[in-house]
Amino acid sequence: MDEVEVVVAHSERATLRVGDVFLKVDADQVRIDVEVEAMALAPVPTPKVLWRRPPVLALAAVPGTALGRLGEPSTASPAAWAAAGAAIRKLHDAPLPPRLGRGGRGLDELAADLDGECEWLVRNDVLPAGLVERNRRLAETALRPWTPVFTHGDLQIAHVFVDCDEITGIIDWSEAGQGDALFDLAILTLGHEEHLGDVVAGYGTDVDLDVIRAWWSLRSLLAVRWLIEHGFDPSAPGCEVDVLRSRMSQSS
Repeated sequence: MDEVEVVVAHSERATLRVGDVFLKVDADQVRIDVEVEAMALAPVPTPKVLWRRPPVLALAAVPGTALGRLGEPSTASPAAWAAAGAAIRKLHDAPLPPRLGRGGRGLDELAADLDGECEWLVRNDVLPAGLVERNRRLAETALRPWTPVFTHGDLQIAHVFVDCDEITGIIDWSEAGQGDALFDLAILTLGHEEHLGDVVAGYGTDVDLDVIRAWWSLRSLLAVRWLIEHGFDPSAPGCEVDVLRSRMSQSS
């Protein structure tokens, strides 16, 4: 038997790898429902569902290697990043799924979440008030009307797999649903601004780059507390806090 590798584990869910099989254990079965439904509907490569016995979902590993990881330089080629953009466009052009996704929260809800997280970050001395306030102003650009599309909802680069500049699989669909297209593009390029042009070239249509950059600030501000409370370090080099610092320095 292959060794068991703990891919991720926190109070809400755990993912284990045994050979070429991933076992996802989730306290919330709705997330598993969303994942299975989204993978069946998505017009892009996704993992094969091997079996499901709540609270466990077994998935086959996808071939290839991840496009990269947040906080680390990506070794993938510009062509691979462009292929990711093309895959996202194909997803966004697909018929809408039945559920709202993580990128589909209403503007009032997002604005309230932004207010609450910014207040928490400053009150608990997690980040300097000036850094929070400047990024908060930048983030407000993302709070505008948008046309819903089929979004992945958690399209970080570690979830996109490539081989020879071809997309071989996109994993972790538990946040998928109707949402803002630019949210997906922003999450993919978070911390990898140098590849934004490649992704947009593959995406193949005009996009508002200022909104994508605003989502970098918005997503990072909303993520810091969750990451800390679930045992992750948003202050690691290249991760969310560095993204916030970068946005401040580039906008000053």
